[in-house]
Amino acid sequence: MLPHGQLVIGRQTRELVPGDVVIVSHNGMEKIKRIEKHEGDLVYLLGDNPAESTDSRSFGWLPAKTIVAKVVWPKL
Repeated sequence: MLPHGQLVIGRQTRELVPGDVVIVSHNGMEKIKRIEKHEGDLVYLLGDNPAESTDSRSFGWLPAKTIVAKVVWPKL
Protein backbone atom coordinates (compact mmCIF):
# COMPACT_ATOMS: atom_id res chain seq x y z
CA MET A 1 0.00 0.00 0.00
CA LEU A 2 1.30 3.44 -0.90
CA PRO A 3 1.00 6.38 1.49
CA HIS A 4 -0.93 9.40 0.19
CA GLY A 5 1.37 11.66 -1.83
CA GLN A 6 3.95 8.92 -2.55
CA LEU A 7 5.98 9.58 -5.70
CA VAL A 8 5.88 6.68 -8.16
CA ILE A 9 7.62 5.92 -11.43
CA GLY A 10 5.71 4.13 -14.16
CA ARG A 11 6.65 2.56 -17.46
CA GLN A 12 4.38 2.06 -20.44
CA THR A 13 3.98 -1.61 -21.33
CA ARG A 14 1.52 -3.92 -22.98
CA GLU A 15 2.63 -6.88 -20.83
CA LEU A 16 0.22 -6.74 -17.90
CA VAL A 17 -0.62 -9.57 -15.54
CA PRO A 18 -2.73 -9.92 -12.40
CA GLY A 19 -0.83 -8.53 -9.44
CA ASP A 20 0.73 -5.64 -11.39
CA VAL A 21 0.27 -2.19 -9.85
CA VAL A 22 -0.78 0.28 -12.53
CA ILE A 23 -1.65 3.92 -13.07
CA VAL A 24 -5.07 4.15 -14.68
CA SER A 25 -6.91 7.14 -16.11
CA HIS A 26 -10.52 7.08 -14.89
CA ASN A 27 -13.09 9.87 -14.72
CA GLY A 28 -10.48 12.53 -15.45
CA MET A 29 -8.16 11.37 -12.66
CA GLU A 30 -5.10 9.15 -12.52
CA LYS A 31 -5.44 6.41 -9.93
CA ILE A 32 -3.10 3.69 -8.73
CA LYS A 33 -4.66 0.23 -8.52
CA ARG A 34 -3.65 -3.42 -8.66
CA ILE A 35 -4.81 -5.65 -11.51
CA GLU A 36 -7.00 -8.40 -10.07
CA LYS A 37 -8.11 -9.89 -13.40
CA HIS A 38 -7.14 -9.28 -17.02
CA GLU A 39 -9.42 -10.73 -19.69
CA GLY A 40 -8.96 -9.70 -23.31
CA ASP A 41 -9.21 -5.92 -23.53
CA LEU A 42 -10.67 -5.51 -20.03
CA VAL A 43 -9.11 -5.21 -16.58
CA TYR A 44 -10.61 -5.57 -13.13
CA LEU A 45 -8.76 -3.37 -10.64
CA LEU A 46 -8.65 -3.44 -6.85
CA GLY A 47 -7.10 -1.04 -4.37
CA ASP A 48 -4.72 -2.38 -1.74
CA ASN A 49 -6.87 -0.86 1.03
CA PRO A 50 -10.33 -2.35 0.32
CA ALA A 51 -12.06 -0.44 3.13
CA GLU A 52 -11.01 2.94 1.67
CA SER A 53 -10.59 2.20 -2.05
CA THR A 54 -12.83 3.07 -4.96
CA ASP A 55 -12.10 0.39 -7.52
CA SER A 56 -13.74 -2.08 -9.91
CA ARG A 57 -16.06 -3.24 -7.14
CA SER A 58 -17.82 0.11 -7.62
CA PHE A 59 -17.02 1.14 -11.22
CA GLY A 60 -16.73 -2.29 -12.87
CA TRP A 61 -14.34 -3.55 -15.53
CA LEU A 62 -12.31 -0.96 -17.46
CA PRO A 63 -10.81 -1.08 -20.95
CA ALA A 64 -7.11 -2.01 -20.77
CA LYS A 65 -6.36 1.10 -22.85
CA THR A 66 -7.17 3.23 -19.76
CA ILE A 67 -3.93 1.97 -18.18
CA VAL A 68 -1.32 4.71 -18.47
CA ALA A 69 1.67 2.81 -17.05
CA LYS A 70 2.84 -0.01 -14.83
CA VAL A 71 4.38 1.16 -11.55
CA VAL A 72 8.05 0.15 -11.48
CA TRP A 73 9.16 2.15 -8.41
CA PRO A 74 8.71 1.76 -5.58
CA LYS A 75 8.67 -1.99 -6.03
CA LEU A 76 5.43 -3.23 -4.48
